[in-house]
Amino acid sequence: MSDTSPIEQPSWLTSGDFTEADEPFRLFDQWLKDAAASEPRDPTAMTLATVDAEGMPNARMVLLKGVDKNGFVFYTNMESQKGRELDRDARAALVFHWKSLNRQIRIRGPVEKVTTAEADAYFATRPKGAQIGAWASQQSRPLESRMAFEKSVAVYGAKYAIGEVPRPQHWSGYRVLPLVMEFWHDRPFRLHDRVEFRRETTSGSWIKTRLYP
Repeated sequence: MSDTSPIEQPSWLTSGDFTEADEPFRLFDQWLKDAAASEPRDPTAMTLATVDAEGMPNARMVLLKGVDKNGFVFYTNMESQKGRELDRDARAALVFHWKSLNRQIRIRGPVEKVTTAEADAYFATRPKGAQIGAWASQQSRPLESRMAFEKSVAVYGAKYAIGEVPRPQHWSGYRVLPLVMEFWHDRPFRLHDRVEFRRETTSGSWIKTRLYP
């Protein structure tokens, strides 16, 4: 057999029967690739849920900017509402919903900040306009007028017109470290498939359970 022979894929990847998967990150990777091929835009969009100081839930859409064996990364102004909430209670939930595939993934776990090196490296890949926007926007705080925001953009645009734009110290990333990952696939007559992967610690072994829909 030559070295160029294709690698045989597990049956749960080729047949679509994801209930046979025994490790959630590999399954997530396959579903994200499927979504990238079928979603009309933003296949990496995910709902991020946090809680405020009174325990009131809060949710918004953000974009997944990195995933590895440790968790799921997004970036934001750390002085924003979600940043303040995560600094107060470093736990979160994520939901991916791909309508084109009738699939959903729910993720829950503690949250940690990415390293300075990670934040710097990602910030350097952003378009210059987005980098300027990170300086100009006091995210989640009251804005007196659109003109005030545009003036701030112009000020920072002039300041960093030449050369590289440094990353603001208040702008960085968070990584959700999953303790629970649930995969859901729509089936006719609400006979959906649901598989949950759960572990006690972020370095522990996964336990898989099939759930009633």
